[in-house]
Amino acid sequence: MCGIVAIYNNQLKFDKDMRSKSLSMSKKVRHRGPDWSGIYSNDNAILAHERLSIVDIKSGGQPLISYDKDIILTVNGEIYNHQEFRNSKDINYQFQTNSDCEVIIPLFKKYGKEMLNKINGIFAFFLYEKASNSFFVARDPIGVIPLYMGKDENNTLYFSSEMKCLVDNCIEIKEFPPGHYMTNIDNNPKKYYLKNWMNFDNIKNYSSTKDLRDNLEEAVKRQLMSDVPFGVLLSGGLDSSIISSIVKKYSKKRVESNDKNDAWWPQIHSFAVGLKGSPDLEASKKVSKYLETIHHEIHFTIQEAIDSLDDVIYYLETYDVTTVRASTPMYLMARYIKSMGIKMVLSGEGADEIFGGYLYFHKAPNSREFHEETIRKINKLHLYDCLRANKSLSAWGVEGRVPFLDKDFLDYSMNIDPNLKMIKNKKIEKNILRESFKGYLPDEILWRQKEQFSDGVGYNWIDSLKKYAEEIISDNEFLNRDNIYRINTPKTKEEFLYRKIFSNYFPGDDCAKCVPSVKSVACSTEEALKWDDSFNNMNDPSGRSIKKVHKDSY
Repeated sequence: MCGIVAIYNNQLKFDKDMRSKSLSMSKKVRHRGPDWSGIYSNDNAILAHERLSIVDIKSGGQPLISYDKDIILTVNGEIYNHQEFRNSKDINYQFQTNSDCEVIIPLFKKYGKEMLNKINGIFAFFLYEKASNSFFVARDPIGVIPLYMGKDENNTLYFSSEMKCLVDNCIEIKEFPPGHYMTNIDNNPKKYYLKNWMNFDNIKNYSSTKDLRDNLEEAVKRQLMSDVPFGVLLSGGLDSSIISSIVKKYSKKRVESNDKNDAWWPQIHSFAVGLKGSPDLEASKKVSKYLETIHHEIHFTIQEAIDSLDDVIYYLETYDVTTVRASTPMYLMARYIKSMGIKMVLSGEGADEIFGGYLYFHKAPNSREFHEETIRKINKLHLYDCLRANKSLSAWGVEGRVPFLDKDFLDYSMNIDPNLKMIKNKKIEKNILRESFKGYLPDEILWRQKEQFSDGVGYNWIDSLKKYAEEIISDNEFLNRDNIYRINTPKTKEEFLYRKIFSNYFPGDDCAKCVPSVKSVACSTEEALKWDDSFNNMNDPSGRSIKKVHKDSY
């Protein structure tokens, strides 16, 4: 996960101080890319880059510059189908590096904004054309890669991987929306990611479980491209276990050589984090033994986790309760992963959103409601699970990849008839996914009940956070919360604590608005609260809030 900063103003000539400012801004995201720093500047544009070297270690430094010196590009991300375009006769371009990201330049030259629907990857990039003194900025469809934008008193535009780069320089700050692009023509993000499955009435009929399995395997295989050691996050839940099993299947050969050469690192290292004796740790050991991975079990104490809250909120740039709960163990695990020299890991985020895996989906009244809730969840991933996975890992210079959110797999899986995803006829959540991977995992894992990440690391973690917040935040302070925080007023002392820490680093209403604050039950959207009368009296993101759902359903 690299870090990018871009500054642009075609009405104002930048001086040397602006270049110095950009270097200071870029330094704030160096944790994302500790391997190398690069910068390009002229009178109207500055592009800076902090590199995490994953593909093309030797020549892939950024900003990337086209062979004719007209296009300058800074990218945070990976383009998984870059070889397809490098080998295409339709692309008449003299590549300067072996970087996967360089294909953005010739594709933009040939297709303009339409190139965004041709690439498969996770990305946020800023592209500058010298001849026309213009820019093009874009973010991946789901928002796996973060991107923020701001403006100063001179109408200078700023773009950065993290909000912390903007707080001292901008009078306006907002998140750049996923699946959008923007040019200097009107300085207004426009949506490019539009799919048929976003309308319930367009959904196609489901084909077969084999197709599901094959599509996911192809997605994982695409995302195995790496010139550095990599591993898998193995919580012991269904989703991470499936991803790990597929990684193991393709670990012996190097995907970059089209499986012709032996893999550089054929041994798969798996990682799990939790309190001693937690459900996730026990389950992950069983999966690791079954898959024969080199397994690393990371234990943390309640005090260690509480001590890291300040850092977690600084790096995560959120005060959302669910995200902070889940991110803290992941942040601690990422440090261990980094210490081993591993720079990339694959994870299972996205499956619950696609297949309706959260426990509250048991209450979905019909297929339309079910499908529309999955769309809402996918559209909000950039605020929750994607943000957690990306920033928890990138805080220590580790890249996270999420095959369930692969563009091609997402298109396939979201076109599945939602009736086949629904939890009915005494079937467990994500039944079709479990059926598709019979034989890949032990049955006790394949049919394991859903645990949210913050629950799975140990229920005592959540209870301790609530207790700690009660001790830190006084009753008088909490009673005055409406006056202290008018935007997204905290609903609990735990949320108040996180908001207080957040505001120390990210003051002002604009920063606060970049964080969601909605009523939720077991990670539901606010709209899904209408599914059951009992939901209206609850506001608890933990899966324990509806722990009896399986008993009630069966």
